[in-house]
Amino acid sequence: MSTYEERDVARQRFDVADAAPLMLDAQGVVTSWTRNAEALLAYPASEAVGTGLAGLLAEPDARRVPDLVEHCRRDGGWAGLLTARRKDGRPVRIMARISSALGGGGRSRWLVLMSELADAPGWDMSRTMLEQMVTGSPVGIAIVDTDLRFVWSNAALEQFGGGPANSRLGLRLADIQPGLDSESIEAQMRRVLTTGEPLVGYEHIGRVRSAPYRETAHMMSFIRLEDDEGHPMGVYYTVVDVTERHRARQRLALLDRAGRRIGRSLDINRTAQELADVAVPELADFVAVDLLESVLRGAELASVPVAGPDAVRLRRAGLRQSANSDGPWAGIGTGAVASYPAGSPPARCLTTGLSWREERVDPLTGDWTASAPDGRRAALLELGPLSVMIVPLSARGTTLGITTFFRCRRQEPFDREDLQLAEDLVSRAAVCVDNARRYSRERDAALVLQRSLLPHRLPDQDAVEVSAYYRPADELTGLGGDWYDLVPLSGARVALVVGEVPGHGIGAAAAMGRLRTAVRTLAALDLPPEEVLAHLDDLVARSAHEEGIEVYSAGGDSTAGIGSGCVYVVYDPVDGRCAMAAAGHPPPVLVAPDGTVTLVELPQGPPLGAGGPPFESVEVAIEAGSALILYTDGLLARGGAWAVDADRARLREAVERSDIPLELCCRSLVDALVPTRPHDDVALMMARTRRLGDGQVAAWELPADPAVVADARRRAARQLAQWDLEELVFTTELVVSELVTNAIRYSAGPIRLRLIRERALVCEVFDGGATAPHLRHPRTTDEGGRGLLLVSQVTQRWGTRFVPDGKIIWAEQPLTDPLS
Repeated sequence: MSTYEERDVARQRFDVADAAPLMLDAQGVVTSWTRNAEALLAYPASEAVGTGLAGLLAEPDARRVPDLVEHCRRDGGWAGLLTARRKDGRPVRIMARISSALGGGGRSRWLVLMSELADAPGWDMSRTMLEQMVTGSPVGIAIVDTDLRFVWSNAALEQFGGGPANSRLGLRLADIQPGLDSESIEAQMRRVLTTGEPLVGYEHIGRVRSAPYRETAHMMSFIRLEDDEGHPMGVYYTVVDVTERHRARQRLALLDRAGRRIGRSLDINRTAQELADVAVPELADFVAVDLLESVLRGAELASVPVAGPDAVRLRRAGLRQSANSDGPWAGIGTGAVASYPAGSPPARCLTTGLSWREERVDPLTGDWTASAPDGRRAALLELGPLSVMIVPLSARGTTLGITTFFRCRRQEPFDREDLQLAEDLVSRAAVCVDNARRYSRERDAALVLQRSLLPHRLPDQDAVEVSAYYRPADELTGLGGDWYDLVPLSGARVALVVGEVPGHGIGAAAAMGRLRTAVRTLAALDLPPEEVLAHLDDLVARSAHEEGIEVYSAGGDSTAGIGSGCVYVVYDPVDGRCAMAAAGHPPPVLVAPDGTVTLVELPQGPPLGAGGPPFESVEVAIEAGSALILYTDGLLARGGAWAVDADRARLREAVERSDIPLELCCRSLVDALVPTRPHDDVALMMARTRRLGDGQVAAWELPADPAVVADARRRAARQLAQWDLEELVFTTELVVSELVTNAIRYSAGPIRLRLIRERALVCEVFDGGATAPHLRHPRTTDEGGRGLLLVSQVTQRWGTRFVPDGKIIWAEQPLTDPLS
């Protein structure tokens, strides 16, 4: 009896009432015999007692008695099938169970219970019953010998190929099914023959002749067959078709990959390409994703695209084909226009939003040829019939484009399940494409806003050589609240401004735009730095009050600008003086021409809108060729202070690279101090100071005497002649005459006249008065009041600025040949 049969018997319930008991001693000799035992084997007690157990069994079980005795001693018992020999010599199949029973004096004895197998429930099965079970089973069953040749198979196995059962006898699997991967199956059979361990649930994937283009899956189990001695006789195996389960698992795996791979970015073209990459080659040989032009632009779409009378023009956004296939539109690469005739399946899918499938399509029919490049039409003849699916990309009730799937003649055609799978894939991708479209639209709008708020280029002037660099923390949108600006002022001066608004995004960008506009407006009034910040602080506080925002509760989406920082610097290239003030902002860094890096000691005012003490300014003298660095706190990448030696060293190294343009020096400084992805926005402005030469400035002290007006005109005319500006003598004399006359008439104390030749000719008149002049529009009968009106007419611009000891009235005239 085989080991497996013994294990099965050991698990059966044993009916003691029907069993024939007997007793054995430790050596296996019968010591007690019962009537049931006599009825079973026909030996009387006189003959049975004293006989060894081997004498009651038939060969070969008689030879197994020593092993059984040893087994009982080791495990305390045994159960299994034995063949006993009746007194008349007839063998009888019995089920036996041996268990330990201690005798007197502790001697080992064994109780044997025997039951004839023919009377045991569940074991009396005729050959006819067994044949009915295996031949009528829907599961394919076969038996092969040790050479793996068929010796028996049932009718159900024929459904898997290989012909009827009688034609298989004596043949191997490779002989009856040449197209099958028989080597892998026979390898499993040999392993079972060698080890004796059953193999259950082996899944074999392949193709058979009955379905050459269809991948099939079968679940197989292998069990070794043994003789009574336990020697292998062959392999019994079963086959179950699990193709549908296999295909369902493949579809789920494909959808899982699609969920992980499609939509990993907010780039429309990349998302379309990811859809094509996922579908090839698992679902199709060739996939093309064509989108509307408006989708790629991120524009708003109509719910139903309208096809023109001639053709539908789409833009190819994704394309993928397997290595051994060629699609009818492979010649239309990514980014090219794909044109489809009106009324063709692609055009109908686009307008109706419904999918279309055709198992076999002639690629040279009119609907398809028109959209294929001329050079591809000859190749279409060799391609043969195609299986095609077209699925519209629809999301949120809007059709964005179409996705076309092709299978060439060497594969099975698309079925309904394939179409459903394609629709699932495309619907997922459509949502990602629409998200990318919406993001592109919002990002483009935000970038337009950001670019409109930051200066496209800094104004030309001669006071400083300037460069700026901006690195947003949000690289996707590029939006932030940091900003910079340069504002030309009167008298050849310039205002340098750098500021930041808390937060990121559109709210911060809008607040930044308001502050920048306000700064430019205040700068035009020629106010000192501390007054500019004071007015700016009032503006932010009023805006916060209008929005109903508490000072310390402004959110990131607020446009009020509460807590914003700003540093405002005014540089005069005539005398090299620089006045500056800060509101909740890091002080500027000054790099001398010799490379010395110093931090300007600037009193820190409170952030804008936060309230607190008044703003204070300082004034420092700056050598020509010095670099003034204004920055936002995002430049301190590690959140440390400028006193850190490493930061100073890197700053000095970046600034000392004078052999490169200032713009590159500015970029290198940001790269050296800021990580690639900063935690905060970074704005940096570097200005290398210049000084106007002595030959560009002329100044005269004048007494407060009306007679000096003529002398002032003559001095101005002589200076213009030295500057080769004779064409401006007439208008300049008029301006000097009017401004000096007003100073003498409406103020007391000394008067100073100054001419500056820069990119414009500047005429300035200083007096000690504290009142600002006003432009009047005199009537015809008025005898005076036309002075400033004449000045405004003959000059490009004019104005007034106040200084600690008086005011300066200035006027500018453009130069026809400005200094380079």
